Amino acid sequence: MIPNILSIAGSDPSGGAGIQADIKAISANGGYAMAVIAALTAQNTRGVRGFTVVAPDMVRSQIETIRDDIRIDAIKIGMLGDAAIVRTVAEVLGTIDAPVVLDPVMVAKGGDRLLAEEAVAALRDLLVPRAAILTPNLPEAGDLLGRAPAQDIESMREQGEALLALGCKAVMMKGGHLPRGEAIDLLVTDDDTVELEAPRTNTKNTHGTGCTLSSALATALGAGFAPIEAARRAKAYIGAAIGAADTLSVGSGNGPVHHFHWRSPGLA
Repeated sequence: MIPNILSIAGSDPSGGAGIQADIKAISANGGYAMAVIAALTAQNTRGVRGFTVVAPDMVRSQIETIRDDIRIDAIKIGMLGDAAIVRTVAEVLGTIDAPVVLDPVMVAKGGDRLLAEEAVAALRDLLVPRAAILTPNLPEAGDLLGRAPAQDIESMREQGEALLALGCKAVMMKGGHLPRGEAIDLLVTDDDTVELEAPRTNTKNTHGTGCTLSSALATALGAGFAPIEAARRAKAYIGAAIGAADTLSVGSGNGPVHHFHWRSPGLA
């Protein structure tokens, strides 16, 4: 059965991140993608020029309309923008029985803030405890904990355990910011910590990696895979998508990964 995956996130008109990347990643991993838009951004491969959030009542209505008609097998949450939307999403999630992958989108790669600072506490208190898997990069993990970002595997493990104590069932600490040759992520659970390694691709085209990984992860969970296997599958997928990123020609800045990297060029 094809899993139905709901993404609740912001829109990236350049197509590399946000809802657009989520739909691509869910589809590429065999899911049926549904999308609730929580924010609109004006961005391209060179940065974010601005964003505006959708009215919380409209976000609620979008989610409830899908819930009332369509089976939801897993949910991915990305950019929400402000505390009011965080609270709204948390309330509606209480009426849906599906695993949640929470990608705590706070700051874009170029440094542009995508979650109001006062909303960080709401995200930490209301949504982190509902997550089956939390997927922060190292700056996001540090932001949630009020600490400096981890600089090595041991501090990644410590911060992952600290985030786990906030109530989520698992934490996938993304190690892309580590200053080392291998791209190492850690999946931290109550039972174990698993290192997920992959070669690091030398490319500037990594726009949307977090959105893409979390959507692939949600799709695997929705298909019934256990968290560790889902994480391995998502890690392999994003690694291949990054590896093929330079075959695309999108923009003059940090371009997107290739979500459909196995397809022939052009329309073939």
